[in-house]
Amino acid sequence: MIRLVYISTARTVLSTAALGEILRVSRANNAASDVTGFLVAGGRRFLQALEGPSVAVDTTFDRILRDPRHFATVVLSRDTVGDRQFGQWSMGHQPSSAGGNVTSALVNLIDQIPDATVRAQFEQFALQHAC
Repeated sequence: MIRLVYISTARTVLSTAALGEILRVSRANNAASDVTGFLVAGGRRFLQALEGPSVAVDTTFDRILRDPRHFATVVLSRDTVGDRQFGQWSMGHQPSSAGGNVTSALVNLIDQIPDATVRAQFEQFALQHAC
Protein backbone atom coordinates (compact mmCIF):
# COMPACT_ATOMS: atom_id res chain seq x y z
CA MET A 1 0.00 0.00 0.00
CA ILE A 2 1.20 3.54 -0.72
CA ARG A 3 0.34 7.06 0.32
CA LEU A 4 0.78 9.88 -2.17
CA VAL A 5 0.47 13.51 -1.10
CA TYR A 6 0.43 16.29 -3.68
CA ILE A 7 -0.43 19.94 -4.08
CA SER A 8 -1.92 21.62 -7.14
CA THR A 9 -3.45 24.90 -8.30
CA ALA A 10 -6.89 25.30 -9.84
CA ARG A 11 -7.00 27.32 -13.06
CA THR A 12 -9.99 29.22 -11.65
CA VAL A 13 -11.70 29.39 -8.29
CA LEU A 14 -14.13 26.50 -8.16
CA SER A 15 -17.68 27.12 -7.06
CA THR A 16 -19.07 25.13 -4.15
CA ALA A 17 -21.23 23.22 -6.63
CA ALA A 18 -18.28 22.37 -8.91
CA LEU A 19 -16.19 21.21 -5.95
CA GLY A 20 -19.14 19.17 -4.70
CA GLU A 21 -19.41 17.41 -8.05
CA ILE A 22 -15.66 16.66 -8.09
CA LEU A 23 -15.97 15.16 -4.62
CA ARG A 24 -19.02 13.09 -5.57
CA VAL A 25 -17.26 11.55 -8.58
CA SER A 26 -13.98 11.10 -6.68
CA ARG A 27 -15.66 9.35 -3.78
CA ALA A 28 -17.42 6.91 -6.10
CA ASN A 29 -14.24 6.19 -8.09
CA ASN A 30 -12.11 5.86 -4.96
CA ALA A 31 -14.54 3.54 -3.19
CA ALA A 32 -14.62 1.30 -6.28
CA SER A 33 -10.81 1.07 -6.40
CA ASP A 34 -10.03 0.85 -2.63
CA VAL A 35 -8.45 4.33 -2.51
CA THR A 36 -8.97 6.52 0.54
CA GLY A 37 -7.78 10.03 1.18
CA PHE A 38 -8.29 13.60 2.20
CA LEU A 39 -8.62 16.83 0.21
CA VAL A 40 -8.17 20.34 1.55
CA ALA A 41 -8.96 23.42 -0.52
CA GLY A 42 -7.57 26.86 0.27
CA GLY A 43 -8.28 29.52 -2.35
CA ARG A 44 -7.14 28.02 -5.65
CA ARG A 45 -4.70 25.61 -3.96
CA PHE A 46 -5.42 21.99 -3.16
CA LEU A 47 -3.59 19.54 -0.92
CA GLN A 48 -4.61 15.92 -1.28
CA ALA A 49 -3.51 12.62 0.19
CA LEU A 50 -4.36 9.39 -1.62
CA GLU A 51 -3.71 5.96 -0.12
CA GLY A 52 -4.32 2.39 -1.13
CA PRO A 53 -2.88 -0.28 -3.42
CA SER A 54 -0.09 1.26 -5.51
CA VAL A 55 -1.72 0.49 -8.87
CA ALA A 56 -5.01 2.04 -7.74
CA VAL A 57 -3.35 5.17 -6.32
CA ASP A 58 -1.17 5.59 -9.42
CA THR A 59 -4.21 5.19 -11.70
CA THR A 60 -6.15 7.73 -9.66
CA PHE A 61 -3.25 10.17 -9.68
CA ASP A 62 -2.77 9.77 -13.44
CA ARG A 63 -6.43 10.72 -13.90
CA ILE A 64 -5.89 13.77 -11.69
CA LEU A 65 -2.83 14.82 -13.72
CA ARG A 66 -4.90 14.76 -16.92
CA ASP A 67 -7.66 16.92 -15.42
CA PRO A 68 -7.47 20.33 -17.19
CA ARG A 69 -9.08 22.16 -14.25
CA HIS A 70 -5.74 22.41 -12.46
CA PHE A 71 -2.00 22.68 -13.06
CA ALA A 72 1.33 22.93 -11.23
CA THR A 73 0.88 19.56 -9.57
CA VAL A 74 3.77 18.72 -7.27
CA VAL A 75 4.17 15.42 -5.45
CA LEU A 76 5.19 16.12 -1.87
CA SER A 77 5.61 12.50 -0.88
CA ARG A 78 5.00 8.99 -2.15
CA ASP A 79 5.68 6.34 0.47
CA THR A 80 5.02 2.69 1.09
CA VAL A 81 2.88 2.48 4.23
CA GLY A 82 1.42 -0.24 6.39
CA ASP A 83 -1.57 1.67 7.73
CA ARG A 84 -4.05 4.13 6.29
CA GLN A 85 -4.25 7.60 7.80
CA PHE A 86 -7.62 8.31 6.13
CA GLY A 87 -9.20 4.87 6.02
CA GLN A 88 -12.61 6.16 7.08
CA TRP A 89 -13.01 8.28 3.92
CA SER A 90 -13.17 7.42 0.24
CA MET A 91 -12.33 11.11 0.02
CA GLY A 92 -12.59 13.22 3.13
CA HIS A 93 -12.79 16.94 2.51
CA GLN A 94 -12.45 20.08 4.53
CA PRO A 95 -13.40 23.29 2.75
CA SER A 96 -11.99 26.60 3.86
CA SER A 97 -14.19 28.47 6.28
CA ALA A 98 -15.69 31.90 5.70
CA GLY A 99 -13.06 34.21 4.30
CA GLY A 100 -10.92 31.30 3.13
CA ASN A 101 -9.38 30.62 6.54
CA VAL A 102 -8.52 26.94 6.56
CA THR A 103 -6.54 26.99 9.80
CA SER A 104 -9.41 26.87 12.30
CA ALA A 105 -11.42 24.45 10.16
CA LEU A 106 -8.56 21.94 10.04
CA VAL A 107 -7.25 21.94 13.59
CA ASN A 108 -9.39 19.03 14.84
CA LEU A 109 -8.90 16.94 11.70
CA ILE A 110 -5.15 17.52 11.52
CA ASP A 111 -4.70 16.57 15.16
CA GLN A 112 -6.21 13.16 14.36
CA ILE A 113 -3.58 12.29 11.72
CA PRO A 114 -1.23 9.76 13.37
CA ASP A 115 1.70 10.13 10.95
CA ALA A 116 3.79 13.16 11.96
CA THR A 117 5.02 13.89 8.42
CA VAL A 118 1.54 13.83 6.88
CA ARG A 119 0.21 15.90 9.79
CA ALA A 120 2.97 18.48 9.21
CA GLN A 121 2.14 18.71 5.49
CA PHE A 122 -1.48 19.55 6.26
CA GLU A 123 -0.52 21.94 9.09
CA GLN A 124 1.86 23.83 6.79
CA PHE A 125 -0.79 24.04 4.05
CA ALA A 126 -3.29 25.44 6.55
CA LEU A 127 -0.82 28.07 7.74
CA GLN A 128 0.15 29.14 4.22
CA HIS A 129 -3.42 29.42 2.97
CA ALA A 130 -5.05 31.11 5.94
CA CYS A 131 -6.43 34.60 5.36
